[in-house]
Amino acid sequence: MQISISDVEHVAKLARLHLTEDELHAMQKDLGDIIEFADTLNSLDTEGVNPSAHAVAVQNVLREDETKESFDREKLLMNAPMQEDGCYIVPKVVE
Repeated sequence: MQISISDVEHVAKLARLHLTEDELHAMQKDLGDIIEFADTLNSLDTEGVNPSAHAVAVQNVLREDETKESFDREKLLMNAPMQEDGCYIVPKVVE
């Protein structure tokens, strides 16, 4: 499929790209090749093929959540420059 130079200029403008004349023609060919490849994929018979998000099976490799003893709050706050009611006080950074 042939893409017009005006289409390439429009896409470049949307992407905020400043292309030279040579780059416009190169992009015209590249975009045409991409659309042609997509058309080739659309012509394939996918009847009976299950949709998948991954080419290989994916499984969760994370461990199970476990509860355990927490840190002592007094020890954690011992070296805090500023604290109040068992919490750190930090300088305001947003007006």
